Amino acid sequence: MGQRVLKKADALIEALGYIQRFNEKIVVVKLGGSFMDNQDEFRKVLTDIVFMQAVGMRPVVVHGGGKAITQAMSDAGLKAQFVMGRRYTDDRTLAIAEHVLISDINAFIVKTINEQGGKAMPLHSLGSIVIFGEKLFLSDPQGQKIDIGRVGHITSVNAELLAALCQADFIPVIAPIAGDNAGGKLNVNADTAAGFVAAACKAEKMVLVSDTHGIRENKDDPDSLLRSVTRQGIEKLIASGQVGEGMLPKVEACLIALDGGVAKTHIIDGRFPHSLLLEIYSDLGVGTEIVRG
Repeated sequence: MGQRVLKKADALIEALGYIQRFNEKIVVVKLGGSFMDNQDEFRKVLTDIVFMQAVGMRPVVVHGGGKAITQAMSDAGLKAQFVMGRRYTDDRTLAIAEHVLISDINAFIVKTINEQGGKAMPLHSLGSIVIFGEKLFLSDPQGQKIDIGRVGHITSVNAELLAALCQADFIPVIAPIAGDNAGGKLNVNADTAAGFVAAACKAEKMVLVSDTHGIRENKDDPDSLLRSVTRQGIEKLIASGQVGEGMLPKVEACLIALDGGVAKTHIIDGRFPHSLLLEIYSDLGVGTEIVRG
């Protein structure tokens, strides 16, 4: 009993320095991946976010929901169509995505945070929009524009509103549907959205919580996890093909955040209990941090 108690005390002392360092600092947390399908795992991550706020951090949440959207499309008799690796989004697909992201996932996050003593503020396309974009076109090898429907790339973020909410002790919870200049809506990649939000808010950190342990030096070797890597190191891994398609959007989001002035970005596994707290408040961490350099 005595040793266990002492270990807990040591952990709290270790966390103290990080708590003091990150007091009043904005930290963007992006939630996505299969751990969200497990309510127990999902709730534990949300508990970590409430803890972060309770000890003085200013968390801002951005969430995805790709797997749930695909399932909802299948239930509606729709088959996903892809153009050059991108999901084509027509009006019906966008409506399904909006319903899943807002009525299911965003509402669950807000409800759970509030039940645990936090104050969550839902930000989405059926209420207050904080991310804005323009229609995204792809290009074929001949340079011709390819239309992929209601898909957008982010052009601006209402960082002033996010900062005001954080100062008022709210936890903003953002669904990745952007508004455009014509009053329309565009589906955007949630990882990319998190990167732009972190950059716009000048966040201290951005943490991508998913179902991967982090970045491997050799993508086929689970023992080659990199604890820390620089932007230059990431570029080499991309060039060598060690950062594959599933990891690439996350890595690109981290680079967007770093270019925007964010000090550190992290990729961690939400299936590991309290991985978010361990990554932020301990010396070792549990995932991969990407830093400038």
